[in-house]
Amino acid sequence: MGDAEQLPPVADQPTDATTTESTQEQKPDDLEAILARHRKELRDLQSRVTQKKKNATKKTRKKVNEECAELERGLKERHEAELAQVTGGGGDAEPEPVSEPEEEGGKDEVETVTERVEEMRVTPPPSPPPPPQQQQQQQPGKKRNRQKERLARRQAEVEAASARAQEEASRMTDHGAVEKLHVDGVLKREGLEEVEVRADGHCLFAAVGDQLFRRGVTEELLDYREVRRRAAEYMDRNRDDFEPFVDLESQSWKEYLRKIRDTSAWGGQPELLALARVFGVGITVVQVPRNEVINREGGGKMLWVVYYWKGSNSGRHYNSLKSVS
Repeated sequence: MGDAEQLPPVADQPTDATTTESTQEQKPDDLEAILARHRKELRDLQSRVTQKKKNATKKTRKKVNEECAELERGLKERHEAELAQVTGGGGDAEPEPVSEPEEEGGKDEVETVTERVEEMRVTPPPSPPPPPQQQQQQQPGKKRNRQKERLARRQAEVEAASARAQEEASRMTDHGAVEKLHVDGVLKREGLEEVEVRADGHCLFAAVGDQLFRRGVTEELLDYREVRRRAAEYMDRNRDDFEPFVDLESQSWKEYLRKIRDTSAWGGQPELLALARVFGVGITVVQVPRNEVINREGGGKMLWVVYYWKGSNSGRHYNSLKSVS
């Protein structure tokens, strides 16, 4: 071949080997300086994030969490870009995040700034970056980032739901406190105090028996069994007055009366009315939202009982009332 076909000397073109050697000669110092700066930036960000979360309120917590997650994500992406630029685009100087295998539960934990500071303390390897194709195969960062974003969103949703539940609970009415306030006011106004009755299913009948004796209606204290028997007998003799007001969907009239007479089945307004008529008295029931007077027109002595819906430790319950001595 002639001289015209000769190529320029190879020495005038920088080879890949020369470029790689030059990059390798600069990379350790450059990486060390970059990583030192990255560690400082991460510590600064950690301080900012901690302060933001500490100052967050229930209403701003979700927004603050999202803002902090965005700051971490932005800083991480910038660090990766800077490392990739120094190492030739692979970004291998940054250590891989440690993640739990999915087979062992996949804990829903969001990476914190502190953990990333610890990761950045690893000394970068001095070896040259792998070929571009191998770099792409070793770089599942986008998928991992999406998973972390989902975990961060899930955590923010859980915190928001918890904050809403706490706010709703704080607005709920304390029915027990309202009931106690009402009962205490009535007792103070009427000069009464409670007589505790056992919470055994017989409390209505025991309270009425106590009142009959205290108010001088009976000469002796009637046992709750006797009070139950009197109520059941009166209701049976006056069936038309009571049957429409008792639950007979799952039982017969006779079965209902048997339970009132012989078991610890709870009594209610029908039984109180029957007892008020049997003994010719009125019965004032102190309760929320307002008191109720049964058989007011009876013309006899007035018995006083208190009925709790919420304020009693045993739930719904009757107690007897007596005058303050």
